[in-house]
Amino acid sequence: MLDIKFICENPEIVKENIKKKFKDDKLPLVDEVIALYKEKKDVNNRANELRANRNKISKQIGVLMAQGKKDEAEATKKLVTEQAQELSALEEKEAELEKQVKIRQMKIPNIVDASVPVGKDDSENVEIKQYGEQTSPDFEIPYHTDIMALFDGIDKEAAGRVAGEGFYYLMGDIARMHSAVTAYARDFMIDKGFIYHIPPFMIRSSVVTGVMSFEEMDAMMYKIEGEDLYLIGTSEHSMIGKFIDTITDEEKLPLTLTSYSPCFRKEKGAHGIEERGIYRIHQFEKQEMIVICKPEDSMAWFDKMWGYSVELFRSLDIPVRTLECCTGDLADLKVKSYDVEAWSPKQKKYFEVCSCSNLGDAQARRLGIRIKGADGKKYLAHTLNNTVVAPPRMLIALIENNLQFDGEYYSIKIPEALRPYMGGNAVIKAKKKYTQR
Repeated sequence: MLDIKFICENPEIVKENIKKKFKDDKLPLVDEVIALYKEKKDVNNRANELRANRNKISKQIGVLMAQGKKDEAEATKKLVTEQAQELSALEEKEAELEKQVKIRQMKIPNIVDASVPVGKDDSENVEIKQYGEQTSPDFEIPYHTDIMALFDGIDKEAAGRVAGEGFYYLMGDIARMHSAVTAYARDFMIDKGFIYHIPPFMIRSSVVTGVMSFEEMDAMMYKIEGEDLYLIGTSEHSMIGKFIDTITDEEKLPLTLTSYSPCFRKEKGAHGIEERGIYRIHQFEKQEMIVICKPEDSMAWFDKMWGYSVELFRSLDIPVRTLECCTGDLADLKVKSYDVEAWSPKQKKYFEVCSCSNLGDAQARRLGIRIKGADGKKYLAHTLNNTVVAPPRMLIALIENNLQFDGEYYSIKIPEALRPYMGGNAVIKAKKKYTQR
């Protein structure tokens, strides 16, 4: 959310930023919010004038009564009553104007960093760099759920009966590998100096609207019926919410946090090969990294964070690339964002496994997350988040890039870094022979 004073003083900059994001339908919001804010200031000025007059006139009533000027005193009392009624009406109007200003203010996109490439959508995102050689084994790679089935590792049919489409049971070695990945990611981030958290898995609406745009909220969040609670779509939501209406001493920055949680998402409009299987589901688990820092440090932390993702995936023998999101692919609160994508030997292309974002002071402004400097002055923090790992997508990348085949059975090589979490096993073998379809 942009500072209202910035919007009023720089309307053309704000409008140009909206155009860069190809969201011209939001252009009228700028003039609307400026006009409403001016009206609110005018109402506030009149209300303050009445409050000052009320105190002054009230004193006059006492003086008039003491002087025996009863008629004048009664006339003055009537004036006080009339002004009190006007003040009450103005206070109601001011509250409504404040609400209308904020609604529009929260829909105006954050100012993207100057380095972000201009583009309409994710098709115009820009590849930055590839890490590791793209694998292409000389044997057939089945679809990931078919691979898991050979290990007796997945049951989507039973999950469908229990919960519907978009859910699954993981079992045996595949389930163990899933847990191993999240445990390894947890320890990887702890070794980087991040403080481990297990946060609440539900949050209030005041936190939801503080951490994401209205569009994201509608597309992602599950509402708990009859309560002011939502299931989190990622632990970033409750982790940033932890600092709502807080003031942190500057000397304690940066705050570096890593959190585990299940995640729940509607995943509206998911179609195609990447939406089959377990690419897009309604429930999954995730290890997240969060940083709260001084504004001047946020871009340095942005680079560190996506770098950690590359390092982690490469430690598990998974080729990846970094992709910069263009202006049209940035959510409204984001200043800059990189996706880390893993190589899929099955599809012969990369697919998203991590998303690293710098949100500037947008979340901090919405949630009141402030920093107190050494001089005692307070200012808004910058917030950043990045996926560490999000099985099952991470699991798909791990399986496909470490898959082996002896002509009868598939097996999965366990990367050395993951072996302590898999009972020391260097490989796991399928329970069933592969039959070509």
